[in-house]
Formats: sequence, C-alpha cells, structure tokens
Amino acid sequence: MDELDLLKRLGVALAAGMLIGLERGWHERAMPEGGRVAGIRTFAIVGLLGGLWAVLGELVGEIALGFAFLAFAVVMIVARIRAAEKVDDYGVTTVVAALVTFALGAIAVRGQLSIAASGAVVTALLLGIKPVLHGLIERIERDELTAVLKLLLMTVVLLPVLPDRGFGPWKALNPYELWWMVVLIATMHFVGYVAVKLVGERRGIPLAGLAGGLVASTAVAVSFSRIGRKAPGATRLLAAGIVLASAVMFLRVIIVVGIIEPRLLPTLAWPLGGGALAGFAAAALLWRQQRSVTGAGHQAIARNPFEFGMAFKFGLLLAFVMIAARALKDWLGDTGVYLLSLLSGVADVDAVTLSLTKLAGGDLTMAVAATGIALAALANTLVKIGITCAAGGMAMARTAGLGLAASLAGGTAGAVLMLLLRPPAGG
Repeated sequence: MDELDLLKRLGVALAAGMLIGLERGWHERAMPEGGRVAGIRTFAIVGLLGGLWAVLGELVGEIALGFAFLAFAVVMIVARIRAAEKVDDYGVTTVVAALVTFALGAIAVRGQLSIAASGAVVTALLLGIKPVLHGLIERIERDELTAVLKLLLMTVVLLPVLPDRGFGPWKALNPYELWWMVVLIATMHFVGYVAVKLVGERRGIPLAGLAGGLVASTAVAVSFSRIGRKAPGATRLLAAGIVLASAVMFLRVIIVVGIIEPRLLPTLAWPLGGGALAGFAAAALLWRQQRSVTGAGHQAIARNPFEFGMAFKFGLLLAFVMIAARALKDWLGDTGVYLLSLLSGVADVDAVTLSLTKLAGGDLTMAVAATGIALAALANTLVKIGITCAAGGMAMARTAGLGLAASLAGGTAGAVLMLLLRPPAGG
C-alpha cells in the first residue's frame, strides 16, 4: 500500500479507538485519577498501536503481531489488577474492550475498513447499553430464557441440517419446509407471549397477529385458536389477532405480486384488496368489543412462552395435507391451474403465488394467473375458518370464524368483480 492509503487506514484505527474510549471515559468519569485503566486517549493509542503492529507484522512476519497482542494483553491485565486494588472493582470489561480495540486497529490496517468501523460502533453500543441489558436480564424468567434457547436450537441448529428436497409419496414431504412451519408456529406463540407481557393483552395480541401475518397467518390461526380454548375471557382479542393476520396475508400477496409482475396488480387488487379491507374492519370491530381480558385469560395467554407440542402436531397435519394434495392431483389428473391453486392454497399461499406470478404473461395468461392466485388466497382463508372451529371450539368459531368469513366474503365479492372486469381471454 502507498503512504496515503496507509495513513487512511491508521486514521480509521485511531478513530475506532477514540470512539470506544469516549464511551469508556464517560462511563468511568467519576473515578479518581489513577483509578481508571484506560480513557479516551489510551484507547485511541491502543487502536493506533494495533494498526502499527499490523504494519510491522507484514514486514517481519505475522507471528510478530501475535506476540504483540499477547504482550499487550498481559500489560492490560496487570494494570487492571493494580487498579482493582485501589477501587475494589474487579470487572474486566475495560480490559476486554482494549483488546478488541487493538484487534480492530489491526483489521483496519489490513484493509477491512468497514469491518473495523462497524466493529467499533457495535462495541461502543454494547458498552453503553449496560443498564438496559442488565435490566433486561433481571426481568427475564427461567421459562422465558429456556424458550429462547429452544427456539434457537430449532432454528439455528436443527433447521440448517434438514434436507431441502422432497421425500415420501409423490416426493411431497420436504423436511426443511415442514420444520420451518413448526418453527414459525412456535415462534408465533412466543411473539404473542412477549407482546402481551410488554404492552398488555389488549394491544399485544393484535400486534402479535399483525407481525404473524407478515410471515405465516396460518400459524397465527393455529396458535391463537389453541390459546382461545384455554382463555375464554380473551376470545375476541385472540379472534381479532387471527383476522388481522389473515388480512395482512392478502396485503403480503399484493406486495409479492407487485414486485415480480406489477401488471397483475390492477386485476388482483379487487379480490385481495376486498379480503384485506373486510378483514381489517372485522378485526377492528372485534378489538373494540373487548376492552380487557377477563377470567383466566391472562394466565392462559402468558403462562407458557413456548408451545412446541402444538407446533409439532400442526407440522404433522401439514405433512398429511401436502401428501393428500399431491395424491388428489395425481389420481384426478391435471385439471388445470385452478385446481392446483385450490390445493396449494390449503397449505401455502406464497408458493403458488410465486409460481403463477413468474408464469404470468408467458406460459399463462394474466387472467389465468390472477384467478389462480386469488383462489389460493381465498382457499387459505377458508382453511383458517376450519382451523379456528376445530382448534378453538365454538367460542372461537363464533368470533374468529365469523371475522374470517367476512374477509372471505369481501375477497369473493372482489373476485367476482375481477372476473367481470377482466379483459378477454389471451389478455
């Protein structure tokens, strides 16, 4: 590297040290002179030191940088021990921050300027939000921590190792996709739990439904319906969350279609827009009808942050539906895009939406693609009505079922208008 480039890199190393040192200096500003291990000046020099040793490492060998880091670590540890004897504070955060600063300075000189800069910002942020993090830890209960660890185990450890291809009859079972649905349902239950705990039942449940609709509205229907059977005092709020998630599903499809094939939007705006508007209206009405959670509502909603058993059972049900859909298609023959849309919409709206949108204007006419997508969304809404009746009992059937039926009616009316207003075949 030339001298100008080297100066720029050393400047980033110095700036990274100054940023971290600014936070450390402010944090320890009340300590007496000599009680601080390092402040803004020391951290700035540490960043520069790491950069200079990186330069020397390139000249005399990489092992020099390693020995320099080791020697610096020893110096910082000794300094921390000496300081602790004066102020009776044995925390090692400042020492670790100094070691990170040295490493960031070396990384900057090696040319990874964005990594060095972002690393310094993240380090300073983590150091600065210590009260927030400690307060969060104090409020977390053991069941909540266990729930987070289980979700991470399901998502980070198990999900990546599952094969993403078809198995079994008709190659209909995809382990990755099935487990992903199990993860989504368990996550939705946890999101609902957290939302209720943070902002209360009346606001938390609809917020959880809104968030769930952006990912998997069927998962929201399963989770909230099961909770509703145990929490009759929260029926209308849970129903509002289910209907809200379903309404968001219509908007999600509109967004996907708009990104991939905007020419479909004028046609699909009728059924999808009608279903979304009717759903939002029904959810608002249900939310207004229940001012608070009564009876055993709170205990049933917030007592268990992780519901793996329910999620796993739905995964088995989804596997059965996927096999049944492929079997019907194989036994009855290829009766066209519409039958495929109805069968696919039972389990997954996104898959059929992506498939038909990509084929629109090519292998399929715009009219056929739009009709297929609309059928999939309406079929999925109809399935959620069945889920609320089967999993939630009569109370959920009368509330969420009717709300979803209103959304289905709005979407159906829009579909009729779509068929009446669509251009002639071949358009």
